Amino acid sequence: MESGFPTQDKAILRLMEVYAQRKEAPRSQGKAERIQKYGSMRFEEYAAEWKVGQRDLAPASMRHIDSLLEHHILPVLGSRRMNSFDHKVVDGFIRAMERSATGLAAQSNAYDKLKAILLDACRLGIFDENPLEGVKPPQYSPERAVIPSVAQLREIRTAGSDFFLLIADLMSGCGMRNGEAAAVNMNNIVADNVYRITEQVNQTTRQYGRLKHRKAGEYRDVPLPARVKETIEWYAGRYGTVDGYLLRHSVDPGRAFPYYYLDSQWRKIKRAGEVDIPEGMVIYGFRHFFASNCLSNGIPITDVAEWMGHSSIDVTFKTYRHLMPGSIGKAAKLLDMGLAG
Repeated sequence: MESGFPTQDKAILRLMEVYAQRKEAPRSQGKAERIQKYGSMRFEEYAAEWKVGQRDLAPASMRHIDSLLEHHILPVLGSRRMNSFDHKVVDGFIRAMERSATGLAAQSNAYDKLKAILLDACRLGIFDENPLEGVKPPQYSPERAVIPSVAQLREIRTAGSDFFLLIADLMSGCGMRNGEAAAVNMNNIVADNVYRITEQVNQTTRQYGRLKHRKAGEYRDVPLPARVKETIEWYAGRYGTVDGYLLRHSVDPGRAFPYYYLDSQWRKIKRAGEVDIPEGMVIYGFRHFFASNCLSNGIPITDVAEWMGHSSIDVTFKTYRHLMPGSIGKAAKLLDMGLAG
C-alpha cells in the first residue's frame, strides 16, 4: 500500500512488467540498429554479405549463385534499397524475367536465390511484413524434363563409346548426376543391390569433391539394379581401375574424368542421327528417366528425393509431380477398400 499498490499480487505483477520491459529493451535496440544498418543497404551489397555466409556450399553451387546474381537478379534489383522490398517488388522481378523470355528453369532458380536472401533479411527484422507473402513463384515446367522411353533409352545408351554406356546406365539406373557417375568407384558397391555415392567430379575444380547439398564425408545410398552392377563389373574387367575408379583422364590416369568427354560424346551421337533421341533431351534426361521409372512404379517420392540428392522434397515434387501415378479418385477407392468390412 505504501508503494501505491492495493495488494501484493498487483505489486508483483507490476514488477514482472518492468522486468519484461527492461529485458526487451536491448533486443528492441538491437533490432533498431540492424534496421538502420541493413535497411538502407543496396541489395547487391547485402547479397555479397549473404554469400560470405554460405560456407557449406560446394564451389559449383557458388558458381551457380554467382551466375544467377550476375545475369538475372542484380541487373533488376542490384541498386534497390533493402527496406524498399515488398511483394509488389518481387512480383515485378518475376514479370521482368517473363518479359525477357527467361527460361522457366532459370526463373525458378533465380527466384529461389532471391527468396533465400530476402528470408535472411526477414530474420534480421528489416521488413515489417514478409515481402514474399502472397507472391506466386515461377513454376518449373515439367515438359522441360524430357524423358526417353524404355525403347529409346536402350538405343541411346549403346550409341556411343563404352564410357558413355557406363554413365548412361549409372544415371538412368541409379539416379546419379553426371558428375557423380564420373566418380564411379568399385569400392562403393556396399551390397549386391546398393551403391554408396560419396563424391563427384567437380565441374569447376575438375577434382573429386563432396556431393551437392551435402557436407564433406556425407553420402547417399542408392538402389543398384542388377543390370547396372553388371555394366560396372564389365567395364572394370575390360579397362581396369585406378584406386577403384573406373573413369579417368585418357592421357593422365592420375587425373579425374573430364566433363567435356561426356559432352563431346553426346554431341557426336546427336549429330550422327542414327538413334531416336526425343526432341529437347539433354544428358540429364537419363537422370529424369530414373525418377520417372521410380514414380511410375509407385516408389514413394520421399525415397526418390533422397536417392537423387535433392535439397528438399519440394524440388522433386515440382519437377516430377506429373509423373506420380496417384490421383484423388484412386485414393478414394483405396481408402474405401480399407474401410470396407
